[in-house]
Amino acid sequence: MTEKSNHQPNRLINETSPYLLQHAHNPVDWYAWNEEALDRARSEDLPILLSIGYSACHWCHVMERESFESEEIAKIMNSNYVCIKVDREERPDLDKVYQSAHQLFNKRGGGWPLTAILTPDELIPLHVGTYYPPQPRHGMPGFGELLTRIAEVYKEKDRFLPEHTVAVKDAFARLSATSQSTESSLDGELMQRAVEHLISDYDPVFGGFGEAPKFPHPTQIEILLSYWQRTDHSDSYAEKRSISMAVHTLEAMSSGGMYDQLGGGFYRYSVDARWEIPHFEKMLYDTAQLMPLYVDAGFLAGRKDFHEVAIQSGEWVMREMQSSDGGYFSAIDADSEGEEGKFYVWTLEELNSLLSGEELDVLTVRYGLRGAPNFEGKWHLQIANSIADVAHRVSREEGAVIQLLEQANQKLFETRSERVPPLCDDKVLSSWNGLMIKAMARAGRYLNRSDFVDSAERALNFIQNNMWQNNRLLATARDGRAHLNAYLDDYAFVADGAIELLQARWNDTYLDFAEQLVKLLLNHFKDPDTSAFFFTSDDHEKLLYRALPTHDDATPSGNGVAAQVLLKLSYLTGEQHYRECAIRINQALQNSAYQIPAAFGSSLIAIEESIAPGPTLVIQGDSEEAKSWVEESLETGSQRLSTYS
Repeated sequence: MTEKSNHQPNRLINETSPYLLQHAHNPVDWYAWNEEALDRARSEDLPILLSIGYSACHWCHVMERESFESEEIAKIMNSNYVCIKVDREERPDLDKVYQSAHQLFNKRGGGWPLTAILTPDELIPLHVGTYYPPQPRHGMPGFGELLTRIAEVYKEKDRFLPEHTVAVKDAFARLSATSQSTESSLDGELMQRAVEHLISDYDPVFGGFGEAPKFPHPTQIEILLSYWQRTDHSDSYAEKRSISMAVHTLEAMSSGGMYDQLGGGFYRYSVDARWEIPHFEKMLYDTAQLMPLYVDAGFLAGRKDFHEVAIQSGEWVMREMQSSDGGYFSAIDADSEGEEGKFYVWTLEELNSLLSGEELDVLTVRYGLRGAPNFEGKWHLQIANSIADVAHRVSREEGAVIQLLEQANQKLFETRSERVPPLCDDKVLSSWNGLMIKAMARAGRYLNRSDFVDSAERALNFIQNNMWQNNRLLATARDGRAHLNAYLDDYAFVADGAIELLQARWNDTYLDFAEQLVKLLLNHFKDPDTSAFFFTSDDHEKLLYRALPTHDDATPSGNGVAAQVLLKLSYLTGEQHYRECAIRINQALQNSAYQIPAAFGSSLIAIEESIAPGPTLVIQGDSEEAKSWVEESLETGSQRLSTYS
């Protein structure tokens, strides 16, 4: 394997994506996805090797080290293919198309790195997989061997390609078909059905849903909290279970290894069912979605510790994830110095050398540092015992325990800060910024943190000043360069963030901006058959198919959030047209939601809001009097009340 520094930079050196820049010194003759690459493939009749990943992806790094830095494999790639590297966070449109192809070809979900071989003319996938080792391993072919075999088969393309092309196009046509009805009335029972589905999938021992690996699934927790707020808190089984499942899951995540106990913020997922050991990448969108849940659940369940989680996470965002210009960064890598989690874990020798005897005693009981270390010979911190239990076991007052624990945590945090940190993907994505603007504005408003609201304002101003050009939104920005047409999620999430910010700090320009974004959605993204929104605009690059997202994924459904935004705008502006558009979107997605209602949380909340809107108050008059009234309403924990003043 050849070191990156020994190679002259390839074309990726001119890109803005940190992920693409990571590959700029590979011996592979990489292109970004652009006309130059596609023209070359067509003119030379070479198949395209498309590799899609992202900067915080562990297996993307592994495949780079094993294959893309290999002179031998790079030679096979360069001789037989036009090689294109794509950051899935910058080009989610391409990722959606070829992840769908993976599902069609392999009858199972894909992942990253995604590896696809495409025809040069119509970009039809010939082969789609994910990670491949350099040599055959565990039943997987070696990457070089696979590429050589496909290149040989491609020489016989006239024999099979016409029939294959028709079959793939037919499959995508069926995928694109919109069977949703827009005539049915909205079903107020769907949310209860979603709760019942979550009950059946719930882990009563460790919290969360399903088996390992466990993901946070914020929209599913939001279903539970929303359902609880909309009921009369009777003794029905579903109602009691909804709040208990939400609280149990939130507690398990924030006390476990999914949460950074020293620095705040959530890791991507837990590799085990107990929420103990995470995959250590930190994605902006996870913390952005979880923060408001901890705010709301803290009020609903009387859990001040949940509010502390939201506050610590917000402080992490401002400290590590916000640029001096205001935009929020995208992610922090799982690896540092070539090892996953190295930045976050501790040896007992380190703890002994850093802490006093009293601090170590408290820390050991608090984080359960007995027996064998829990991560590759080191300790990853997670809460094992409550403050009361720690106080009892070390024979100290709770106040003294808290003080010692704070001292110990601060020492560890300061020491950790001197380590080589994981790489930060410092590109600014409109969509994820919209999610975090909403989170910071909501947490700031409810928890009396004006600095959080300031942070949200700075981020929105960054988008307005840098990513809003020629009356259109752009998807990504880095180092003073914003580019790429924005997607449905960008428009919907930024508009939602702007409207949430209005509740914390009214500014007419934020309302105007949100309305501009929504009007662009209606003019450029709307499906004439269903009134729901496509993922890409009508003037976007034409791809194999135009996705119309319905269900929630790692982030909420753009259509679900757009429907919520339209409803909020109808209340703020008095324009019934927005409400009518939201109802049509809800009607379009409702039939799909019947199949797996828990996967449609953002849409179910929009449907419920259409049927039974929560109270919305717009207060005009003396600002101090308005502020006092709003603060009083916040103290009641009425999260369904939307207040603009």
